[in-house]
Amino acid sequence: MTESWNPPGPGAPCWASLLVHDLPVAQRFYGELFGWTYRAGPEQLSPYARAVLGGHPVAGLAGRAERLGRPATWLPYITAADADATCDMIRECGGTLAIGPMDVAHSGRMAIAADTVGAVFGVFQPGEHPGCRFAALPGVPVWMELITPESSAVSKFYAVVFDYDPRPEPRLPSLDYLTLHHSGRPVAGIHGVGPRAVPHDRGSHWLVYFSVTDLDRVTGRVPELGGRLTGEVRRTPFGRMAVISDPEGTPFAALEEPPPAA
Repeated sequence: MTESWNPPGPGAPCWASLLVHDLPVAQRFYGELFGWTYRAGPEQLSPYARAVLGGHPVAGLAGRAERLGRPATWLPYITAADADATCDMIRECGGTLAIGPMDVAHSGRMAIAADTVGAVFGVFQPGEHPGCRFAALPGVPVWMELITPESSAVSKFYAVVFDYDPRPEPRLPSLDYLTLHHSGRPVAGIHGVGPRAVPHDRGSHWLVYFSVTDLDRVTGRVPELGGRLTGEVRRTPFGRMAVISDPEGTPFAALEEPPPAA
């Protein structure tokens, strides 16, 4: 388990922040659902709280999402050895920058960008704050998946900017699904769902998955906490999963991974 708390390396997902309109409501919802407690974080852009599990920061919640002119959303961050050089590459490859790159107190250097299909993500060069390695630990981000009409074209953007190796996912042969590998390890997915299945109010977007040990308990609590299930619980080659909307309608996924083979 110690390995899971080691700092993520360049190219790896390293953090997830919720950009939300009503911060106290979001804190209650996710705190009750995942057992998070909170510490105040740097408020350079907006009121900010770090979610904590077992003494480790695992995610962030930031108020006033309207500053980005978008619906409330979970924003995944990708580690960069040099945030400024990465942002230059984002521009060169047809992406855009919304914020930064900029220093955030002593935590590190960050930027918020959009790829060639308009999906928003973050770039983070760690300082005193190392981020959180995505891992199969309860209440911790475990996976990030780009929901977009078609996977191939946008995969080239991430291949160049972050040196990812996009590969068809053999466990999902009937889907338009690419797994992005970095240094030989899978780090993210791109799911081409067709133009009609992409939400009109969000367009292409990153979906953050959180690891849970009891998916039925989690989904059972969602309605009483003001959220809702988006569709049914599904069995996948990676475990049982459900897409959930929080009280502001922000989508995220919960994944109950199967136990290891004996």
